Amino acid sequence: MPATTEPAAEAFGGRRARGGGQSTVRYLATKLGGGAISLALVAVLGFFLFRAMPGNPVRSVIEGRGSASYEEIKRIKAEWKMDEPLWTQFVDYMGDLLRGDLGTSIKYRAPVAELIGERFWWTILLTGTALLLAVALGLLLGSRAAWRHGSRFDRWSTGTALVLWSVPTFWLGLIMLVVFSVGLDLFPTAGMTTPGGVSGGWFAELLDVLHHLALPAITMTAVIYAQYLMVMRSSLLEEMNADYLTTARAKGLRDNLVRRRHAVPNALLPTITIIFLHMGLVVSGAVTVEKVFSWQGLGLLTYEAIGVPDYPLLQGTLIVLAAAVIVMNLLADVIYRFVDPRVRSA
Repeated sequence: MPATTEPAAEAFGGRRARGGGQSTVRYLATKLGGGAISLALVAVLGFFLFRAMPGNPVRSVIEGRGSASYEEIKRIKAEWKMDEPLWTQFVDYMGDLLRGDLGTSIKYRAPVAELIGERFWWTILLTGTALLLAVALGLLLGSRAAWRHGSRFDRWSTGTALVLWSVPTFWLGLIMLVVFSVGLDLFPTAGMTTPGGVSGGWFAELLDVLHHLALPAITMTAVIYAQYLMVMRSSLLEEMNADYLTTARAKGLRDNLVRRRHAVPNALLPTITIIFLHMGLVVSGAVTVEKVFSWQGLGLLTYEAIGVPDYPLLQGTLIVLAAAVIVMNLLADVIYRFVDPRVRSA
């Protein structure tokens, strides 16, 4: 009897393992397909949405030149294919997009892909710095607030975080400029580098960029760290009464060790999802901060394109920002599936 059941168990285990692998592949394929469909819908909606905005790109081009004749206006419309029916413009746009061509900017008369490539890494520098600071600050304060639940530290830390979370980002940025740039003269008022450059080599240039980066990064950090604090605090509060923590204390472990080695790692699972979900949103939400501090990133580029309106540039930035959100959502789903056995077995 054992001789017959053991091979059967092995066969069942093999089928189960293969089934688990197929389930993972199917899961990834489903997520990738959903992301591709979402990006395609964003591209379609963006095309029609931007053309419903008030403003005339041709008029903006003419104002830049002073005046133009009727023939000149017709030539400008033909150059940007604005004399064609909307449906024809849409078909041409989708065809270019499938070939990887984002078009040419009306305002800058340069390829949209090049403009986005030049600005993209400056936005990543700003939002990446702010995100790292916000995650570190939120997790640290959130874990301590939960561990000292009901204390003065808990009340002050959560209260301050919620107030900053409720403050409009552009308003906080203006306050930071007035206080620290104009009033105390500690930081530059605008830009990413000192006009004319600085002497002293690459290290001096690096310090100059960090000096300009400080205020916008601190502004973004102050607004977004509350989310990580509240999620971490809530997750840790749910873990604090778990049996394994009681067992750890019964073994004689110090309270700090129980928190760091046992409670915090288990409470991090929901926070991991929030971090990855928020990465894409932070990149796409940098418009107001970059405008206030004149930070030459994708946010300011999008703001400048709206004023024209520069259809190709707006469409390109929308696709890039939407792709960032979709990719981060996909990574959040995949990572959570691998770190949480409950989701993997579902």
